[in-house]
Amino acid sequence: MRPPTIQLRTPFARAVVPVVAGLAVIALIMLATWGVAAFIAGGGAESTERLAPPTFEVGDVRTLADIVERDGPLLLPGLNTTAGERSLVVDHTGSDPTRRWQLYWAYPAGGSPSCVVEQDRGTRTFVDCEGRELDVTELEPPEGVNPVVEDGRRLSIDLRSVVVEPTVPATTLG
Repeated sequence: MRPPTIQLRTPFARAVVPVVAGLAVIALIMLATWGVAAFIAGGGAESTERLAPPTFEVGDVRTLADIVERDGPLLLPGLNTTAGERSLVVDHTGSDPTRRWQLYWAYPAGGSPSCVVEQDRGTRTFVDCEGRELDVTELEPPEGVNPVVEDGRRLSIDLRSVVVEPTVPATTLG
């Protein structure tokens, strides 16, 4: 014997019931997504190593030192901004690939982060937003961002002490 089937008799019921059922399914999917995100975040709003690792591995120090010597400092574009305001420049001087690594923000020292520099390829020279040529040492050193050589082989960027300036929402005067 077949179980009785539900038949919607009115046009209103035939129109509304599928929509309500669809909304319920979407709500369940959203609830499940929120639950997974809360689980991954560990229940807290602070950053964890799973969500934001405290170090960024750049690569092998010998290879990177050779690249910097041949082509000039490495420019790591800020992938988290559209203007590149968090771009880093990785520089190396000296003959020992495990020492004398320096980091700079990709804008002039004392200047605005919105004045992102471009590298003159193959040199240690950068051009800022006003067309001035700058040596890599004339770029802004980052506070709280440090190069670390691990095991004498790998260069990483330590981001644990990064000082992030709070963003101020734009307001209009009226």
